[in-house]
Amino acid sequence: MPLFSKPKDVVVQPEPTKANGKGAATPKRSQQVARNQRPLVPTDRKEAKKESREQMAKLREEQRLGFERGDERYLPARDKGEVKRYVRDYVDARLSVAMLMIPAMIVVIILTFFESMDVRLIANVVLWAFIAVAVLDCLLLSFLVKRRITAKFGPGKTKGVAWYASMRAAQLPFMRMPKPQVKLFNFPE
Repeated sequence: MPLFSKPKDVVVQPEPTKANGKGAATPKRSQQVARNQRPLVPTDRKEAKKESREQMAKLREEQRLGFERGDERYLPARDKGEVKRYVRDYVDARLSVAMLMIPAMIVVIILTFFESMDVRLIANVVLWAFIAVAVLDCLLLSFLVKRRITAKFGPGKTKGVAWYASMRAAQLPFMRMPKPQVKLFNFPE
């Protein structure tokens, strides 16, 4: 038996291949460029335009749904942040006089079609009284929201929250964007 030869009965086990992708030679730059190369101008312009439109429509729909859900990634700058989320939740949990402003104005518009001057006058007075109560309600809401924000997040975080809360309170709940995330009277802590 030769000194440096392998025994005939030993089976050589193949080396296990590595699962992480290493072990192959790095491709040359020209091969990488050729693999990533695609035409600058599509072969079928109409098809490319249609595909681009579909992608944009899908992206817009995704953004719209994310905005409705209140997903932080899709919110505009005015709605982003934990302070604004807290304000939204507080306003959505509260029953506000201002949210009834639009239905009240519709009723007044209908009442102005009556021929009776008394009905028109009463409708106008009731509307102005309703507007005054709604403004007072928004002022109270602004005060309460600022106080709660200062207590929860500290001073200096109340910039713009009063107007934000008032404008959200003036909308009917089903018209608010992002959609309300809390039930009525379920105030955030």
